[in-house]
Amino acid sequence: MLPITKLEAVARRFRELEHLLCSPEVLADHAKLQKLNKERTDLEPVVAQFARLNDVERRIAEDREVLADPELGELARAELPELEAEREVITSELELLLLPKDPNDAKNTIVEIRSGEGGEEAALFAADVFRMIVRYAETKRWKVEILSVSEASAGGYKEVIALVTGQDVYSHLRYEGGVHRVQRVPATEAQGRIHTSTATVAVLPEADDVDVQIDDKDLDISIAASGGPGGQGVNTTNSAVQIRHIPTGIIVKCQDERSQLKNKAKALKVLKSRLLDIERKRQEDALSAERRTMVGSAERSQKIRTYNYPQNRVTDHRIGLTLHKLDRIMDGDIDELIAALRTHRQAELLKQGGSQERPAEIE
Repeated sequence: MLPITKLEAVARRFRELEHLLCSPEVLADHAKLQKLNKERTDLEPVVAQFARLNDVERRIAEDREVLADPELGELARAELPELEAEREVITSELELLLLPKDPNDAKNTIVEIRSGEGGEEAALFAADVFRMIVRYAETKRWKVEILSVSEASAGGYKEVIALVTGQDVYSHLRYEGGVHRVQRVPATEAQGRIHTSTATVAVLPEADDVDVQIDDKDLDISIAASGGPGGQGVNTTNSAVQIRHIPTGIIVKCQDERSQLKNKAKALKVLKSRLLDIERKRQEDALSAERRTMVGSAERSQKIRTYNYPQNRVTDHRIGLTLHKLDRIMDGDIDELIAALRTHRQAELLKQGGSQERPAEIE
């Protein structure tokens, strides 16, 4: 059953917001205007569907009233099944719209990809997974900024950390977190044998300054000369920054920029997001199973998805979905996978009675 009282409260708040957004006081306050505009945008789909539901309910009631009428009864009997089917569709859509929203869904996202089991082939696959996510980001018009990278000697990445910015980034990329497994013949394999390797992906919502407060005395910051590919210039400046968070022991290093200040800012950004993720895990023990599937220890048995090159097949083990278009998926065409995972998550939330809750701002 839909919480009609709650929906009526949402509709009242929406009308109130429309009035407030026209007031001179709000128009003169940019921060308040932006906040109320966002709230209105969040509520608009719910209000529109609720209005549709009320209209359909009204038409159903009118048809039922004239069922005995010799002239209008036949038309009403023909129209009622269509209206009742439409009511079911609207009700289902409202149930989804009323699911609690994760406050992180609209945030920018830090993606950390590391090679797992499989040696050099794992590093090459980590680079392939990163390229897949970058290409997907391009289709969404998101921006990808590499914060830190450690290249493997034979190519590929031991580790790459990037910030993805854009609209609703985390709500999409959250499903990429976990162990990705590949089955293919490596370029270095002379016998043509299929190898199995893994790469791990961690997806962390970017932490705002208000989310995480870091005391300077809790940081151990060291400076060194940058290393790795990039020519002589990379090795002539002491620009690499390593930050150790003393209370947790987390270490973040950034050396991609020649500016020490820029590297420090990037490293702090990653550190804050990791600390936010730790706090989020502590607060959401009830949902810890979802997080535990994200990285684990990169063992093949902990996989969330398998990429089988010989059969052009990708299987997401969380929902048992198999697609035979690996070539397109590796080129960033992962919308179908993400849509299926989002639908599954929504269904699980509905089973848990999530439709009884709404974000606090609409109370």
